[in-house]
Amino acid sequence: MTTKNLQIATLGGGCFWCTEAVFQEVKGVEEVISGYSGGTVPGRPTYREICSGLTGHAEVVQVTFDANVISYEDILVIFMTTHDPTTLNRQGADRGTQYRSVIYYHDDKQKDIADLVLKEMKPYYEQPIVTELTSAPVFYEAEKEHQDFYESNPEYGYCSFVIDPKLAKLRKLHSDKLK
Repeated sequence: MTTKNLQIATLGGGCFWCTEAVFQEVKGVEEVISGYSGGTVPGRPTYREICSGLTGHAEVVQVTFDANVISYEDILVIFMTTHDPTTLNRQGADRGTQYRSVIYYHDDKQKDIADLVLKEMKPYYEQPIVTELTSAPVFYEAEKEHQDFYESNPEYGYCSFVIDPKLAKLRKLHSDKLK
């Protein structure tokens, strides 16, 4: 049996329900936890506080993946192609700093890979990429009702209108990387 090489990627691409649903379909992903990171207010924030935009936190997912199955670079390419990295503090109708595009790196190797991916992705977008690249701050797990949201609520309107199209895009662009 091959030993797993588990690593963590922390990513914010708008609403964490969307990003979580995307990565739950990716081969090599062991776990996806929705949460909050990058704020200036100390202590564990709540969803209501995050939605106010006053804490400075972003909605993020913490993706635990087996690097023997999928690379960090591939994780980032999937991330960059399943949300709009050119809109500042916004994804679709979701607006506010909590919906910013962000890559939180966990070490220098991740930072270097993220720099490379961001440069490689530039030509694919008409507008400049505004994805923030920052050292990973404290991660706070979101409330239980936000975990596995799409899986638990596939008929919810937001899921049908916002998440389903993102998953269709994932399946079209990255079919070789899916479970």
